[in-house]
Amino acid sequence: MSTLMFSAENLFGIGFILILTGFFIIFLTVLLSSFSSQKNGVKGGGVIFIGPIPIVFGSDAKTVKTLVYLMLILMVVIFFLLFTPILTFWR
Repeated sequence: MSTLMFSAENLFGIGFILILTGFFIIFLTVLLSSFSSQKNGVKGGGVIFIGPIPIVFGSDAKTVKTLVYLMLILMVVIFFLLFTPILTFWR
């Protein structure tokens, strides 16, 4: 069984591309919302992880439900990264 290894240059490149993609998505969202004729109220929320315990808060039920789903996905990804032997270089 072979292990998957990444070089520092590849990880740097992947990280840089992800950061640029995030900036581009934020820019497009702001640009598209400025041309929107609808005026929506501000909704928000957040998730705070204190160890394995998540604290979820939000301004309405739909936001909280979305954050709970995202939190569960994030917990599965973190569990996968920590406990799979294929990514042992990360620990």
